[in-house]
Amino acid sequence: MKHNKLVRDRIPEIIREDNHVPVTHIAGDEEYWQKLKEKLEEEVKEFQDSEEVKELADILEVINAICNHKGIDKDMLEQLRKERAEKRGAFKRKIILEETRDR
Repeated sequence: MKHNKLVRDRIPEIIREDNHVPVTHIAGDEEYWQKLKEKLEEEVKEFQDSEEVKELADILEVINAICNHKGIDKDMLEQLRKERAEKRGAFKRKIILEETRDR
């Protein structure tokens, strides 16, 4: 079965324990960045489909990997999130923008 996707570090070991043979390679930086973005889309879709909390944990794992790869400090990311929430708001009030009109 073909996959060609980024997997968690222990997945090849788990596949071997299940009596299968994983065929893998180590991605270079460019491929890794592309596969991280694809993995983020995959995990978001899985959460949208299932609404399971474990999928949110998977999304956070990918975000952590993105931060590590791009050298983004997680505390700085949280500070930026807070600043944006203060400036533009969060999503607490459940506002749906239906359209905008000229005055």
